[in-house]
Amino acid sequence: MGMGDLFILNLMFFVVYYFLGESYAGAITGSMREVVLLLNFCYFFSLYFVPMQLHMSVVFIDKIVQRAFLMVTFFIFFFATCLTFLNIGDLLATFLIVYYLLSVVVFSLWRVFIRLSLKAYRKKGFNSKKIIIVGAGKNGMEIYKVMKNDLTYGFKIMGFFDDNISLKHILPNYLGMTNEVEEYAIEKEIDEIYYTLPGTQDEKLLRLLNFAEKNMIRFYIVPEFYRNLKKSLVMEVIESIPLLSIRREPLQAAYNRILKRCFDIVFSLGVIIFIFPGLYIIVGTLIKLSSKGPTIFKQRRTGLYGHEFECYKFRTMRVNPLADEKQAEKDDPRTTKIGNFLRRTNLDEFPQFFNVLYGDMSVVGPRPHMLKHTELYSAIIDKYMVRHLAKPGVTGWAQVTGYRGETKTLEQMEGRVKRDVWYIENWSFFLDLKIIVVTVINMFKGEKNAY
Repeated sequence: MGMGDLFILNLMFFVVYYFLGESYAGAITGSMREVVLLLNFCYFFSLYFVPMQLHMSVVFIDKIVQRAFLMVTFFIFFFATCLTFLNIGDLLATFLIVYYLLSVVVFSLWRVFIRLSLKAYRKKGFNSKKIIIVGAGKNGMEIYKVMKNDLTYGFKIMGFFDDNISLKHILPNYLGMTNEVEEYAIEKEIDEIYYTLPGTQDEKLLRLLNFAEKNMIRFYIVPEFYRNLKKSLVMEVIESIPLLSIRREPLQAAYNRILKRCFDIVFSLGVIIFIFPGLYIIVGTLIKLSSKGPTIFKQRRTGLYGHEFECYKFRTMRVNPLADEKQAEKDDPRTTKIGNFLRRTNLDEFPQFFNVLYGDMSVVGPRPHMLKHTELYSAIIDKYMVRHLAKPGVTGWAQVTGYRGETKTLEQMEGRVKRDVWYIENWSFFLDLKIIVVTVINMFKGEKNAY
């Protein structure tokens, strides 16, 4: 794949260079050979920061595009920096921007094509790893089902080893007892062993682990407690002591937090400068004409780590004593005519971009709830407070997947919380962009649950 990457990046360089011409491309003060050599060197240097992941059997398309974007971004940054400091070329910003944008698109398509081709190749039975599963209990059967359901993962399951002989007549691929693993693994040239026996059988674990190490067979352990804790645990290390965290949080990384905050500032400033003034004049006038009261509605809501903050919205209801206690509902008599329109189109949320700029909120994140709802639901939904491990957002994953508006039942709130927690565990910059795009589309379509 590395040669293909290089071919794509070099091809895009010459396509853009000859298409734009020297008037836009700039001058090459050294020889073209030196520039091309530098370009290829920057690719290999970028691999240090965004390495290939060819060893991974399961990779999702959005992650491939994300890594391709990061790869090209690092590559262009290093290339432009080296050109400047080494004084090899004086390529204009126009050339570099066009080259960058074109490379992101073509490079992403290339990486996706390679992965899809590999999946198709594996589906035909090629490029597979021969594996055995030690232990046919609940964990063993679960990992078997996952691997068996999708041939594109590249796993060829030879069978199970378990000391429960009665399984011989139940399992179609029972291979023998655990003391027969070594002989079978050598004879069949097994690539990977998955150990799923309970932790009380430490002697078997150590024996098979040492055997795998000596025979260059990759050895994986499915922890016993996974039977009761169905989560993707994250391994961390303090010196040589392994720690398992129950949740992966990409926003714990300083780089991701800085990236998200910078985007929030730029995006919110753009909305506040170019959209909000005109919107405020029109919407504010209509609100004043529809009912008495302020244009902007302020309400205390729960934010990051449970801290309270004052959330801003265009007022969509008549001033009433239940504003801080009762959710808006369908055909709510408190809602004004202009308020119904503002809610259906999400326009009532625009003042929250000031919250984003102040740092209380993010453009994308779990929606902030009223203090009364936080108090109520935190007592009856186990993971409710987990959603406050990220800044609340103007829009969020729950809102674009059908959980916007009133939550009439406990199941609806649990569904919203589940999606908020999923967002926290699976955050990426591309996911934020996707949510923003879907939100904008929904603004023009209108949402049936927005009232």
